[in-house]
Amino acid sequence: MKKRMLALVCFCALIGVVGCEKQANKTEEEAKPSEQETVDAKAQEQDEKSLVLYFSATGNTEAVAQTLAEATDSELVEIIPETAYSEADLDYGNDQCRANQEQNDDAARPGIQNVISIDHYQRIYLGYPIWWGTNPKIILTLFDEVDFDGKEVALFCTSGGSGIETSVRELEAYRESVNWLGGHRFSAGTDASQVRAWVDSLQ
Repeated sequence: MKKRMLALVCFCALIGVVGCEKQANKTEEEAKPSEQETVDAKAQEQDEKSLVLYFSATGNTEAVAQTLAEATDSELVEIIPETAYSEADLDYGNDQCRANQEQNDDAARPGIQNVISIDHYQRIYLGYPIWWGTNPKIILTLFDEVDFDGKEVALFCTSGGSGIETSVRELEAYRESVNWLGGHRFSAGTDASQVRAWVDSLQ
């Protein structure tokens, strides 16, 4: 009788342990995020990031864009022209150089080689050099091909001396549906503290 009772107690204890293990495993499985939840979490994380988007013909704007991306923990994407600009293309002293011809042609829209996607970004820092007192025409190509409606866009530029004000006015008029945050000119050798001060001013 005692042996039977002992066996019964052991059996019940074993069932209890197995039951607990099953319950623990079930709880563990329930605690794990589903594949869709993981995808949604990643998308939300990307939505919270900002994007630094830039066009750079000589490397000056690229240097500022890299500093800005690091200072703001933003994604970094270059606007790559279908045909790269050579040194001769940027010879502003030659009226027939490619850059001058494009800037003098209201219809000029230089092609963009890479696909630009901004769907998962609410704030975009858009940078470019100043050509003839304003933005290069490839920036208009960008706004023709990519939907910026409702996005926050902060402009930044590099130049030898010209400001960004004319470009800001022209782009604001070109796409009124964008939430424009103004613009800022950076000179060569801009450091992270200068970039950070500008970003903080936009809050």
